[in-house]
Amino acid sequence: MSQDHDHEHADSQLQSQTDTTSADNQEEATYVSTLPGPLGMIDVAIAKLESLLLATGVLLMALNTIANVVGRYVFRESLFFSEELNRILIIVITFAGISYAARQGRHIRMSAIYDALPAKMRKVLMVVIVLFTAVFMFGLAWYSLQYMMTQAGRGRVLPALQIPVWTTLLIVPLGFFMTGLQYLLTAIKNLMEKDVYLSTVVLEGYTDDEMEV
Repeated sequence: MSQDHDHEHADSQLQSQTDTTSADNQEEATYVSTLPGPLGMIDVAIAKLESLLLATGVLLMALNTIANVVGRYVFRESLFFSEELNRILIIVITFAGISYAARQGRHIRMSAIYDALPAKMRKVLMVVIVLFTAVFMFGLAWYSLQYMMTQAGRGRVLPALQIPVWTTLLIVPLGFFMTGLQYLLTAIKNLMEKDVYLSTVVLEGYTDDEMEV
């Protein structure tokens, strides 16, 4: 009885996660990975980091913008660091967001050829696509790390905040690396399961007779 209940719970969770809209509304603090063992722990860790970076970035940007508006129109003086801080936060939100979009299966896909293939060929092609994308993301992470180190060697600082420029770029290699991990985990998920997955939690959106749900 307990095992049947667990299976029903897992099926219910998977069904909710296959819908990208409901997955977006899922609380990240309660995110449960469908991957086993250490892979699941990595998946959950990435989800929590994405949630932290996105929530913090959006909240700070809103507070910074509001404070700047109040300062300008109430006290007749803007925050001198507001523009620089918002630029930094945009970078944080962007590169945390690409990892989040990968986990939710929301990146743009050009699928004219892919859609014309039978289910088995789609699965093979999906594994190839996500593995290639993972390698590409890891490559971008490496090159962006080299660029960040170059900036660190130059010793430049931001005019207003007076913090090293390279520290504002930390999220860039981290975001690419997390995105690469997401695509790598998606490849593993597709190799483990019979169905075709756009991400570790999002099933391909075809009809029930084409794939097992």
